Amino acid sequence: MQNILYIILGLTLLIAGGNWLLKSAVALSIRLNIPKIVIGMTVVSFATSAPELIVSIKSALDGFPDLTLGNVVGSNIANLGLVLGVTVILGSIDVNKSFYTTDWPVMMLASLVFFGFIYFDGVLSFYEGVIMVVFLILFLVYLLRFQKQAVVDELPEDDMPLPLYKTMLLLGLGGVALWGGSEFLINGAVGLAKSYGVSERVIGVTVVSVGTSVPELAASIIAVIKKEKAISLGNLVGSNVFNILAVLGITSIITPITVMDQGLIENDIFWMLGISFLVLPLVFFPKGLRLGWRDGIILLAIYLAFVYLTIGV
Repeated sequence: MQNILYIILGLTLLIAGGNWLLKSAVALSIRLNIPKIVIGMTVVSFATSAPELIVSIKSALDGFPDLTLGNVVGSNIANLGLVLGVTVILGSIDVNKSFYTTDWPVMMLASLVFFGFIYFDGVLSFYEGVIMVVFLILFLVYLLRFQKQAVVDELPEDDMPLPLYKTMLLLGLGGVALWGGSEFLINGAVGLAKSYGVSERVIGVTVVSVGTSVPELAASIIAVIKKEKAISLGNLVGSNVFNILAVLGITSIITPITVMDQGLIENDIFWMLGISFLVLPLVFFPKGLRLGWRDGIILLAIYLAFVYLTIGV
């Protein structure tokens, strides 16, 4: 019972911290006059990936590498299966051309680079982390140079800039809440794994990954409600890129990540690659450059199958 309370408390703090960080990040972006699609692919993605980053670094340093890897792999599957699935069931999304020219290819390339680094030796080393972070920086430079001019997006009236003191306060509170939440979540998750006799990897790809994907779900549903579709899909694809390149890249620079449970590279990583690839044909069929409720049901069904089979393994 104590472990479940720790997990709930940890997730609550992570969600609150992620939300405060998101608000302050978007407020800073508005001050800097950055277009919506760039905010979605960079600022929002980085802010909503902050829980994964904090939890992954803490897990790796505490000696729970499978929690680190399971969290990221599970979060990427949850972002596309659960979050995108639920989002497009609620309202269809018209997809920008940049999705198949830039966003999706970068997500697939990042996923394949991660697969190549981890599959053969089961270790993410310092230099591999450096390569991933350099790849991320090049991607961001490309985005800010080329997509900034390509997309003109008027800011709605409700996106008023916050006063600077409030932005900084939210930034500070968000950071503290994320750190505290990660402490509780990891303690609870490891305790739960031990008490039920399941591996840290299973807890990582299910409980922890869903918990750290909640900010993406909240951000995407709000984007749909506000009709800000540019943020919604850009946020999810960008978040998956950030999870791999920033979260795993930065974590492995701080401390090498070694796979303990082979299920991660024999099962979970293939689910991640599969669902990442599947989004492209779903965008084009049956209607070109559009994701509707049928696509949402397919994505959600795949995610539920993954969770069911992983827990059953």
